Amino acid sequence: VCQQLGCGANNSVSPTSPGQNPLSSAVRLVNSDSNCSGRVEIFHSGQWGTVCDDSWGLSDAQVVCQQLGCGRAVSATQSAHFGEGSGPIWLDNVQCLGNESSITDCDEVIKYDCAAEIGLLLLQLLCEFTFSAVRLVNSDSNCSGRVEIFHSGQWGTVCDDRWGLNDAQVVCQQLGCGRAVSATQSAHFGEGSGPIWLDNVQCLGNESSITDCVHQGLGSHNCGHHEDAGVICEVRLVNSDSNCSGRVEIFHSGQWGTVCDDRWGLSDAQVVCQQLDCGRAVSATQSAHFGEGSGPIWLDDVQCLGNESSITDCVHQGLGSHNCGHHEDAGVICEGKCVILFSKVIFTAQLVCSRNQLEVGVHLDSLLSSGLNAFSGHLAAPYCSSYTVHGSIVYYQVARRADICGTVLKVKFGFYTT
Repeated sequence: VCQQLGCGANNSVSPTSPGQNPLSSAVRLVNSDSNCSGRVEIFHSGQWGTVCDDSWGLSDAQVVCQQLGCGRAVSATQSAHFGEGSGPIWLDNVQCLGNESSITDCDEVIKYDCAAEIGLLLLQLLCEFTFSAVRLVNSDSNCSGRVEIFHSGQWGTVCDDRWGLNDAQVVCQQLGCGRAVSATQSAHFGEGSGPIWLDNVQCLGNESSITDCVHQGLGSHNCGHHEDAGVICEVRLVNSDSNCSGRVEIFHSGQWGTVCDDRWGLSDAQVVCQQLDCGRAVSATQSAHFGEGSGPIWLDDVQCLGNESSITDCVHQGLGSHNCGHHEDAGVICEGKCVILFSKVIFTAQLVCSRNQLEVGVHLDSLLSSGLNAFSGHLAAPYCSSYTVHGSIVYYQVARRADICGTVLKVKFGFYTT
C-alpha cells in the first residue's frame, strides 16, 4: 500500500541528472481516524520522520492528497494540529505548484532539522475524496454504521428522508464493502452531531460517490439528528487488525453470522476479497483462525468458482443450513494487508516503494525467534527477488513493474499494492 516517491536531497548530496532523486521514501498520514487526514510523515533511511510547516500552504497539501489518492485538499493545517511526531524531521520549505506527482518533486525540498527552533512546527493536512469523504461510525465494523460526510472542514450526517437501499448501495460500494443489505433510519447507529450535510438523497445505485446522487444541496435540510441515516453492508471481516483479513461474517435477517469452513478454499476467499475490494486472496483460513464467532452460522459447504460478485451467490446449503460449530468459523487473508506469509505465521511489515522496486521490511528478531531463516524469504518468484539488511530490518525486494515475477500492480484507495 504505497505510492512511488522520491525524497529530495540535502546539501551533502551530490548533484544528480534531471528527473532523478538520490533518495527514496514512502509517505503516510497518521494520528487521525481517516486514511486521508493526519500528520504527514516520510519514510527514509529506515525511519519515519515528519515535515516542517515552513512555507506550507494549500498547493503543497494538494500534492500530498493527490499522491495518496485522496482527491482535493481542503486544509493544510499547522502547529501540530494532529499532535507532535517523533524522530527525524525530513523535509522543510516545501513549495509546490500543486501539479507535481510527489511532494518530493516540489521546489526547495531539503532534508532539514527544525529541532533547534523554538516552538517546533509540524506539517499536517486534511484531504477529501473527490468532493466529499464518507465514513461509517458508531459500529463495530468498518462496513456498517452511521453515514458521515466530510465537507468544509467538518464531519456531518445524512438525513434519512427518502433514504433507501440504492443510496446505501452507493455508500457500500464507495467504501469497498460490497453489497448493501440495509439502509437504516431514525438514528439506528446513534445520533450524530454537527451539521447535517445531505437530505433527500436519491441515488440510482451506480454512482461512484454519495455526493454524486441527487440531493437538496450540501447543508440544505429540514431534519434533526434523530433522523440520521446509516447503512449495513452484506459482508464484514472481524477480529483482525486489518480491514482485509479476519473472520468472515454475513448479515442476514437482522443478524451477523459466520461461515462454516467445510469445503472452504481459496476460490471462496477470493470472492470475499474481491467483494470487499481487498485484492487477491492469499489464504482461506479455517478452524476459527480469527477466533470463534457467535450467533447464527449462515453458510456451509460454500463452493465458489471465484468470479461471483458476492459470497452468497456461490453454491451453498442454504442460508442457515449447516452441521457446524463456531470452532469451524472461516476467515480470509487478502492482499490488502501488508504482511509476509510464512506457512501459518504472519508478520506485520513495512511496505516501501522506491523508484524502481517494492520493498517489504520485517524485523530480523521476529523471524529468527520463529525459527525461520530470514535470508531465505522472498517476494514473488525466488529466482528474481532479492533482499538487503539495514540495521535490524531485512527488506525483501522485487522490481516495481507489472508482469515481472508474477507481480500485479493495482491501485487501492490511491495506493499501489502487489
